[in-house]
Amino acid sequence: MTFKIGNRSIGPNHHPFIIAEMSGNHNGNLNRALELVKAAAEAGAHALKLQTYRADTITINQRGGLFDITDPNSLWAGRNLYELYDEAHTPWEWHEEIFAYAKSLGMEAFSSPFDETAVDFLETLNVSAYKIASFESAHHPLLKKVARTGKPVIISSGTSTLDEIYESVRILRENGAGPICVLKCTSTYPATAANTNLNTIAVFKSVFPDCLVGLSDHTMGIGVSVAAVALGASVIEKHFTLRRADGGVDSTFSLEPSELAALVTETGRAWEAMGRVQLDTQKVEEVSRQFRRSIYVAEDVAAGEKLTSSNLRVIRPGDGLHSRYYENLIGRVARRPLRAGQPFTDLSDAE
Repeated sequence: MTFKIGNRSIGPNHHPFIIAEMSGNHNGNLNRALELVKAAAEAGAHALKLQTYRADTITINQRGGLFDITDPNSLWAGRNLYELYDEAHTPWEWHEEIFAYAKSLGMEAFSSPFDETAVDFLETLNVSAYKIASFESAHHPLLKKVARTGKPVIISSGTSTLDEIYESVRILRENGAGPICVLKCTSTYPATAANTNLNTIAVFKSVFPDCLVGLSDHTMGIGVSVAAVALGASVIEKHFTLRRADGGVDSTFSLEPSELAALVTETGRAWEAMGRVQLDTQKVEEVSRQFRRSIYVAEDVAAGEKLTSSNLRVIRPGDGLHSRYYENLIGRVARRPLRAGQPFTDLSDAE
């Protein structure tokens, strides 16, 4: 299966589609946001993705209960949800300039809407696709709204059971969505290699045969994403920043520009390396066959002299007889003189 986002074809027969997720790493500064766009383009990312919400489109400003982030292992411990989303959001008035700049640099540009009003807004900017974030993957009114645009949809599976993500894909299809890509995702920030469970990709490819499959990767580094491509991921989404040392809501698990460039390069290599099923010798290997071992005369042998392991050896190069004949020749007698250094090429030279 192949589909297009903008002018770029995506699928198993194409290089992995790398999405650079800005998230809140602009740190509230438009100029920094534009720097991030430029850095992503220079690193070779194929798409720039934003998140489109305001704090009050996701939650209300309350304290207590689940409104507070109390997990001591969370990057955002001690805040309430409203404060986090207010800091992390990308102002809607920035979107048009960011998208235009990304497109001018050759990238696709789209976003994750977090409610129906965000979809209406993004439609005014004529985005080429939509991404459904993990925490919104069971938000049925949002799924229906996005689907009715008829555009491609990329949906993350994090926080969803297989039944739930299956239902979400069904809703998208029933409401007119364009092509769909399901991303394996672990919704911990950061995620670890151990909890990423990439073998799920094969299951997704089986359960969703009419969808592309990819990975939304919250781990540190690029190794997990490279492995995902080797397992069949066509899309890789990664958060990125200019410098982790600058801080920001997602900086801890974001790639820096040089790492993003390495991601593009190494996932491309992983995809190329998958190739085809090869059960024969490739044309490029034909020259190398001459360096395999074969049977050679190692010492001068007179006519009538016995062939031994001293005067007949299996060595490189490979233009003598195959080694399968060696044991059969040892102990036989040379029918003609043999010169050291010549390949033994004719079984009739021994009797």
